[in-house]
Amino acid sequence: MNRDELYIEIASKQLSKKGEVICGDVFLSKKIQEENRIITVLSDGLGSGVRANVLATLTATMGLNFTIEHYPPEHTAKTILDTLPVDKNRKISYATFTIVDSDADGETRIVNFDNPPLIIVRGNALFTPEITKKRISKKPGNTRELYCSSFQARLEDRIILLSDGVSQSGLGTAQYPFGWDVTDAGNWICRILDTEPGISASELAGRITEHAHANDIYDAKDDISCIVIYFRHPRKLLLCTGPPFHQEDDHRLAMTVDSFSGSKVLSGGTTAEIVSRELGREIEVSLDSMSDIPPVSFMQGVDLVTEGVLTLGRVSARLEAGVQLPVKGKDAASALLSLLLNNDQIFLLAGTRINEAHQDPSLPVELEIRRNLVKKVKRLLEDKYLKEVHLDFI
Repeated sequence: MNRDELYIEIASKQLSKKGEVICGDVFLSKKIQEENRIITVLSDGLGSGVRANVLATLTATMGLNFTIEHYPPEHTAKTILDTLPVDKNRKISYATFTIVDSDADGETRIVNFDNPPLIIVRGNALFTPEITKKRISKKPGNTRELYCSSFQARLEDRIILLSDGVSQSGLGTAQYPFGWDVTDAGNWICRILDTEPGISASELAGRITEHAHANDIYDAKDDISCIVIYFRHPRKLLLCTGPPFHQEDDHRLAMTVDSFSGSKVLSGGTTAEIVSRELGREIEVSLDSMSDIPPVSFMQGVDLVTEGVLTLGRVSARLEAGVQLPVKGKDAASALLSLLLNNDQIFLLAGTRINEAHQDPSLPVELEIRRNLVKKVKRLLEDKYLKEVHLDFI
């Protein structure tokens, strides 16, 4: 399986314990571009609130950094255990952790310390890889168990990480006197996948946390966290902005758009006019998306047509501030953000012909040159949203 066949979608959903502003569970994920690896960590700090968050952040950061450097899981766990104190009364560490390390071919390695067992779904049925127990000694007479496994992920596999706020949700109620058992939760997830096989990682994570919250009668007794890792075919998007430097390349731009297999966006009036002229297709403006930036337009065979620099500037700002699906708003920037976040492999094609309209000194200072703006969007999509982004200039 290669990177063109497999994409790893990761999404999280968290709810804080009732009465707490800060979640005591911490989720970290990082893509190692040069190795085509994605590392995901979930840590649950003992208790809740700020103190739990600080301990979980320390644990998750250490777990992530040691895994990036290929340290053995025993070394990672022992270092974390040696760093964190142990609760005097409960005799347990102040934070738990689960680490999932997956590469572009689907080879996946899992390390779990004191978190609920992971749920792995394959073919709408629960799948359990072989698990190896490793004993970690913090001090003489104080031995803890580390659960390690590895397997080859397949297309449509899903790995679900849970904090005990999910597995213990509903504890003491008539329906779940001992909490929401992980196996029962897994079977519940399988029933969802039976009816919605293409459900996104984000949507599934949201459903699970909502169900756990409902188990607690919407009075969360602990921090609730769910991470979903979904192995699937990549979704592709082509975003063209700006006219080619040489006018003789106008036809090549139009043919690139016409032949692309995936979602297509034209950002910029001149860009849209070139494609419209070369392909003989009309542009229709939608007045339903009027806002403080120009409205969206439509063209046959293209998913979205927007104005250029103003819209991209708004997209860049919202990406930097942080945005999640579903994207709120009906304006052009919201429509473009929704497409960017719903796709995995983003191909940016930026024209380098100077648009004289943007040389007016009366225009706002924050209007960056298109080239720098597209580079910023690329960096944000890669670093904050783990997208695979390719940028070419024409």
